[in-house]
Amino acid sequence: MKNAISWFEIPANDLARATTFYEKIFGVSLIAMDMDNIKMRMFPLDDMMNDVGGAVVDSGGFHKPSLTEGPLIYLNGNPDLQNVLDKVEAAGGKIMVPKTEISPEYGFMAVFIDTEGNRIGLHSVPQ
Repeated sequence: MKNAISWFEIPANDLARATTFYEKIFGVSLIAMDMDNIKMRMFPLDDMMNDVGGAVVDSGGFHKPSLTEGPLIYLNGNPDLQNVLDKVEAAGGKIMVPKTEISPEYGFMAVFIDTEGNRIGLHSVPQ
């Protein structure tokens, strides 16, 4: 198994607001993918077959943003998660756990609260 995670979905009550937030902090354009019962804004991938994918999702209530419940996912903050963390508050989020060293070999982590009220982790590994 190359990756333990193959796909993730971040709940959004206001998909436009959430899309703007993630595009600002990561400096990317999310890709619209709407179906009958779910609206998604997918994070871009370099290699769809081998990269871990995910999206910000409005499912009409199936997914619910939460500050305290459910799994905590860690998004890729390489090469230095501080670069992403520095944009969180200006984009409307809040830093919950600042950049913290896990260990020299496992790198750093941080946790923020997005505009939808989700707690989201960041991880980066020393280069």
